[in-house]
Amino acid sequence: MDDLERLKKENEELKAEIERLKSYGINRKNSMMSKASQGNLMARPPFGYKIENGKLTPAENSKEVEDIFEEFTNQEISLRKLAEKHALSVNGLKKILKNFTYIGKIKFNNQIHEGNHQPIISSTLFNHVQNKLESLGVK
Repeated sequence: MDDLERLKKENEELKAEIERLKSYGINRKNSMMSKASQGNLMARPPFGYKIENGKLTPAENSKEVEDIFEEFTNQEISLRKLAEKHALSVNGLKKILKNFTYIGKIKFNNQIHEGNHQPIISSTLFNHVQNKLESLGVK
């Protein structure tokens, strides 16, 4: 078999492997989308929650999550100061403040689904925080 024949064969094998991997990725994503649409979390539990008997439930520190949202809404405090106060990074704080899980929802693939878990904060408080983040230009 000359070099050209060998390269053609390798190319066909690589194309087949790419298609197999694409198919795997599509099937995995579809499975995860189905799981999310049923209200199940896609990742590890966020700060303030734990997994108990296979279910997402508020953890001992769930009150701290509520405090973070309340403080951000009601106080003139920078993200950096609030993050320091709660021993978080600024990015960690932003993830908390933008996380739909805290209002009983699951966000996956830019779609929001009703969750199977108890919310820690009200939708009203969450929306106030989103409005303040937007007005501050926080991304």
